[in-house]
Amino acid sequence: MNKTPVAVLGCGRWGSFHAWHANRIGCDTLLWGRPGSKRLARLAAERKNEYLTLPDSVRLSESLTEALAYADTVIISVGAQGFRSLCQDIAQQPATLRNEKTFVLCMKGLEQDSGKRLSRVFREELGAAPAAAVWVGPGHVEDFVAGIPNCMLLASEDEMLPPRLARLLESPLIRFYYGSDLLGVEIGAAAKNVVGLAAGMLDGLGLPSLKGALMARGAAELSRLIAAMGGDPMTVYGLSHLGDYEATLFSPHSNNRRFGENLIRGLPSEKLAEGVYTADALALLGQKHHAELPITDAVRSVIRKGANPKDALLRLFLREQKSE
Repeated sequence: MNKTPVAVLGCGRWGSFHAWHANRIGCDTLLWGRPGSKRLARLAAERKNEYLTLPDSVRLSESLTEALAYADTVIISVGAQGFRSLCQDIAQQPATLRNEKTFVLCMKGLEQDSGKRLSRVFREELGAAPAAAVWVGPGHVEDFVAGIPNCMLLASEDEMLPPRLARLLESPLIRFYYGSDLLGVEIGAAAKNVVGLAAGMLDGLGLPSLKGALMARGAAELSRLIAAMGGDPMTVYGLSHLGDYEATLFSPHSNNRRFGENLIRGLPSEKLAEGVYTADALALLGQKHHAELPITDAVRSVIRKGANPKDALLRLFLREQKSE
């Protein structure tokens, strides 16, 4: 059995899953939550949340120092908009608890106010010393816990890091592929949530048959942005973006799809929809890099400006005729 220690920072849906999965493949596992976290308190009291049951062998902690000292491999799964704050907290720890670690970023988002990729936020706050990779791709906690496998993606500026992490973290549930275009992987993984919002709106309007066109145009839209930013436009057709469309645009477990549908139906949404923040970040990037992002613009017009959803979405598919 693999007894390598792994620490997981973040005890929400995905954080608890990463702790569950690391423990399942034999890693000594510690799961951290912020002091006073209700999610961590429930896990401590009941050893379960609405998604899974944690074995007693998974250690729980509110101490960031303890979590960083526990393992050389640290998985981070927190809300993208709280990521910089966490990085700043990590930066206050002793250098030996930061610089000698490998951090695995498992969020699919962009910083709302700057449009920055999370790997850039990480470097700004923690410098060049810690090793870092991103872990993205399709799959839902509910499916993994039910034993349904999927393929996922590891990417890093250090091409030797993803294979090493894959050897540590692979299981019958997850087969890893490696991404060589970190920029494209991060933009694509974040942006698919915006397309998921649009898909949910189509469901709410009773227009799910337009999802095929939405997928084709969504991938094309993001490929242009990635190219304008200096990445590989073909990256969006891999696991980080197009490969994640089923889980994001169709699955009942998709928070972004559900948020879009609930918005149309006038129902409340209790779950985080990261795509709402990502749409703002993408709009900034589109302006900066002179890339046209009609799907992003349509989603934002509905959510931020109260535009008529049917008019905004149908306008996407009734634009002037041109070559694909």
